[in-house]
Amino acid sequence: MVGKAKSRAGAGLGAIAGMVLGAAVCGPALAETPVPGGKLTVEMNKFEPADGGGCRAYFLFQNQTGTSFEAFQMSLAIFNKDGVIDRLLAIDAAPLPVARTTLKLFDIPGIACPDISQVLLHDIPACKPQNGENQDCFPLIELKSRTSAALVE
Repeated sequence: MVGKAKSRAGAGLGAIAGMVLGAAVCGPALAETPVPGGKLTVEMNKFEPADGGGCRAYFLFQNQTGTSFEAFQMSLAIFNKDGVIDRLLAIDAAPLPVARTTLKLFDIPGIACPDISQVLLHDIPACKPQNGENQDCFPLIELKSRTSAALVE
């Protein structure tokens, strides 16, 4: 029995060493494949007054999709405190590298930050993976807001 136990222990160590070696060899290839269910999180993180009475919005883009995007544009509807659309705003957030969080600042002219009640992501006219074709990115998007205004789709 002691011989079998040693034999199993030796086999177990060999299997572990094989898994570690396999992970080291395959690791980079696995990192390049898309993450199943991976999201592109768009967070409206902060508002601050901008020059001329507008509002500066800080957006964080966390790309966990497994794909870098060379084009990413959003069309936003800005709602005032009465819930009425005040203006439309087109923003270009590209490039969005994979597995990174990117900070982008955008000025919203003509409306003070406290007067913004909601921001609607109503279209994504460009969402192009690096070396790929434009695609529908709405299924990948997760929206968050840390400001007084909601970010919705």
